[in-house]
Amino acid sequence: MTKKKQSASAKMHVKKGDTVQVITGKDKGKVGEVVRAIPEESRVIVQGVNVKTKHIKPQQEGESGQITTIEFPIHSSNVMLYSTKQKVASRISYTFNADGRKVRMLKKTGEIID
Repeated sequence: MTKKKQSASAKMHVKKGDTVQVITGKDKGKVGEVVRAIPEESRVIVQGVNVKTKHIKPQQEGESGQITTIEFPIHSSNVMLYSTKQKVASRISYTFNADGRKVRMLKKTGEIID
């Protein structure tokens, strides 16, 4: 079974640097910052979420192997933008500010994100 890829211009409601809360899965309720967004796959890497241990073989003679922890991507639909001021997760709406620029706004709090 092959994965179906979206077009390169896929839109996501989250960007790198956003604070999000995980709404489903084993890490439900965790809050973290988006470290990397992968719009082609509609996935995001969130700091401290979906952490897995990876065993790395030694590369050279005499070198010892390592066990490292890495954050793996999760689907963007499993995260919701989070307001650090109000401590609440919310959906977003797109509105225009006074300059006429399109910005993202949290629906619950009215807080403008960018």
